[in-house]
Order: sequence, then structure tokens, then C-alpha cells
Amino acid sequence: MIDSILTWTVQRRLASIDHFRQNPHEVQARVLQELLLKARTTEWGQRYGFADAPSAGEFAQRVPVSSYEELYPAIERVLRGEPDVLWPGTVQWFAKSSGTTNARSKYIPVTRESLQEGHYRAGRDMTALATVIYPESRVLSGKTLSLGGTHAPNPFRPLEAESRVGDVSAVIMQNLPSWAEFLRTPPLELALLDEWEEKIERIARHVLHVNVAALAGVPTWMIMLLRRVTELAGADNITEVWPNLGLFLHGAVAFGPYRELFRQLIPSEQMRYLEIYNASEGYIALQDEPDSEDLLLLLDHGIYYEFIPLEQFDAENPQTLTLEQVELGQTYALVMTTNAGLWRYKIGDTVRFTSLAPYRIRITGRTKHFLNAFGEEVVIENADAAIAAACQATGATVRDYTAAPIYFDASDTSRGGHQWLVEFSTAPQQPADFSTILDQTLRQLNSDYDAKRHRDLALGPPLLTVASSGAFTRWLASKGKLGGQHKVPRLSNSREIMEEILQQL
Repeated sequence: MIDSILTWTVQRRLASIDHFRQNPHEVQARVLQELLLKARTTEWGQRYGFADAPSAGEFAQRVPVSSYEELYPAIERVLRGEPDVLWPGTVQWFAKSSGTTNARSKYIPVTRESLQEGHYRAGRDMTALATVIYPESRVLSGKTLSLGGTHAPNPFRPLEAESRVGDVSAVIMQNLPSWAEFLRTPPLELALLDEWEEKIERIARHVLHVNVAALAGVPTWMIMLLRRVTELAGADNITEVWPNLGLFLHGAVAFGPYRELFRQLIPSEQMRYLEIYNASEGYIALQDEPDSEDLLLLLDHGIYYEFIPLEQFDAENPQTLTLEQVELGQTYALVMTTNAGLWRYKIGDTVRFTSLAPYRIRITGRTKHFLNAFGEEVVIENADAAIAAACQATGATVRDYTAAPIYFDASDTSRGGHQWLVEFSTAPQQPADFSTILDQTLRQLNSDYDAKRHRDLALGPPLLTVASSGAFTRWLASKGKLGGQHKVPRLSNSREIMEEILQQL
């Protein structure tokens, strides 16, 4: 029975994917109108005339582009239980955003529609595509081991047991339909444990004798689990424990710096990797071609997209582009209108289009996370590629990293530069070679960086500092950000994070 349902679901989702690939603009226009119709009686719907069924252009003129801070007064009312503010009804679940390590958390509404039409529909798409592009992975032949965070009572309504906040992964897991829960492991009582060290240990012991065919989670934390399972089993590698393991569904951080480490942890010719772009705000994109870094933009999942060009990032009232207006190779800030009541919301991520038929993207970074202290405009995409190249050239594997500027010292004639704090799983024999390849790759990828490095006039060579084992984990723990989808910002224009981690070394 389960097999026939899964086969039917796969076929249905493949047809739906093909439809929005071929009719992207019509599908997005329909999504916008459905969102406006659904929310026409809400406070925002009445304020901005959603009942008039405004066109895309009229919608952009009427409704302001909003950051989280600008939208927060309305979100707080939703958090406190007020109905019909941004979306019809009372919202009970909220994703506590882990896309930043700032002290102030973001609470993103998660509605029934955003779960059913967004996250779960995209999850079915992910399974369908995996069976087509990686048939040898046999993703449905066993359990999918998924790592996530946890959830807790809504601090704005602590006495209401039904209202909860937590990592988006925990929200998704807690509300999974029965058919999806049947396919995953470990059970919820382990998957949603709060204490991360206990969670890893108990999950590792539970899954030792489970037929695991696929993994799903953040690479950083999956590494810890795979190592512990291998250790408990007394095995040389994880394939001795899970011979049917064939697929890793990964997201939250770029996979390039981790690729070689996973090849060592899972030395199997049948192992495949599929990237997903699933944020607290919605399920945005996923890999739809084998061994590709490009992600198919999901156009029929309750999200209407707009894009802010690079030169408009800091504008008070930025001019946005529709999907029909974007160009290849340009960097855009992502703006989303969603079935969770986020209206023209700046998610904070930047993307670059690699294909317009169908629409495929690559995540290039965060609007606030890049290195531009000296006009070098280094984005996370550049940094990840340079780290990966340095690893490949030196045989190193990287556990985690962050980079920050070294500012000019007014007391002398020193140059500016970048400090790279790197925690290695396998350190390079010659750290200087790693730094050289890192620098050379950045110069090849980024003309602004190359210009500033010319003859060492504005930027000196990168300064590599090797972090001790567990340094980044200890820093995350000190911030209460251990586990789940939490991660250290890769790039920053201040030295605050860098100095905090250095003080712990």
C-alpha cells in the first residue's frame, strides 16, 4: 500500500514540477492572486486593497518592501495570538530563525498553508526528483535519518500549550503527515531533544541497527553523528553500518568545503548528494540535476518572488524586479510574499541566476554577511569556493571557518587584510600553501578583490589562523546556539565574532 502511494506521489509531483518549469510566469501570477484572495479580509489585506486583485505592478506600488524589523510590530501581535493580522486566523507555530547568531531571535510565522503547500509539497518534490536523478541511491529502500532542532512554548503565550516556537526543522518534524513520519528515523522523542550532546549520543545508539538509506540535515552536525555511529559500531566507516546508504539531502550551509570530508566518512561509489534551500520563511529551491550546484526555484509552493538589484540593496524604497525581469549572472536580494503572511519580505539572502529556462539559482550569501571593508566585495559564494579549492589542492578538510577584516592601524603604515579562522578536520601539511591557494582562487573569482590585492597595495595576503578542535562548537554553545540549523557566520565586516572566538582559543 505504502509503495503504491509513493509511486503515485512521485509521478504526480514530477508532472507538477514540469508544469511550473514550462509556465513560470503564469504560475507565479496565479500564486500572487491566490495569496491576495486568501488574505483580503485580514488587516493588511484591507489596508492595501487586496480585494481589488491588484496586478503585480500595483501590488509593488501599494505594499512596502519590509525587513524583519519593519514587519516585527505586526509579527509580535501575531505571536501574542491576535488573529487576522497578516494571514487569516490565529497562527500557532513560529520558526525561531537560526540564520543568524545575533542575540535577538527572529520569530517567523508558520501557517497550516505554509506547511502543507510549501514545506511538505517541496519535500515530496525532493523525493520525486531524487528517485529520478539518482535512481541508484534507492532513497525509498530504507529510512531517512533526519537531524533537526527542537521547539518550546511560545514565550508570548507561555500558558497556551498549542502555540510553539522552534527551529523550522523541528516545526516540520512535529507536524509531519503519517506517511512521511513512517519513512524517517529517529522517533520524535529523540529527534526533538533539546540538549545537543545527549541528542547525538542517543540518536547514534538508536540508529545503529536501523536500515538507513538517506540522510537529511546540516553538514556540520551530521558529521558529528556519523563519527559517533561509526565509533559505536567499531567500524572503519559508516558504509559498514549502513550498506544501503545512498543519499544525503543537505542544506543551510554550502557543501563545497565539506565535500571531501564526506567522501572520507562515506567512501561509497553509490553515495549521492542533493542540495535543498529550505528557510524558516519557506521552501525556496532544490537541486534538480545530478551533481549540480544550481537549484531549481520552486514557483508553485505558496511563495511569490521579487528581486532587488545589487545597487538597490540599501535604498529606503528599493525598486524590485519580477521573475520576468531578472538577468543571468546578476546578484539579487530575495524578496518573498508567502502563505505565512510575509508581505514583500526581505529574507536577507542573495542569489544569482544561472538559468532562465527553467529558473535556477545559486545562493551567493547574505545581504549582511560579506567582506567589503576595503571595496573588495567578497561574498560567501566566493569564500566557499576558495576554501574548497584550497582543500582540494592541499588534501585538507575543513570543519568550519569564519573571516573578518584586519583594519588599517593608524599608528603605522600597515595594510588592510582578511583574517581567516579555520578549524580543520585534516590540517594541511603546509598551512602557507592553503593560504596561497585561498588567495589565488579569490583573485580569480572576484575582480574587486584582485584589484585590491594588486601589488599588495590595499590588501595584504590573507592571514590564516588555525582554530583548535571544537572552537566553533564551543562558541555556538556559549551563545545558546548549539545544534539544529545554527551556524557561525562565514563573513563579517566587523571583528566582533572573530574576537569572541579567538578569546576562547
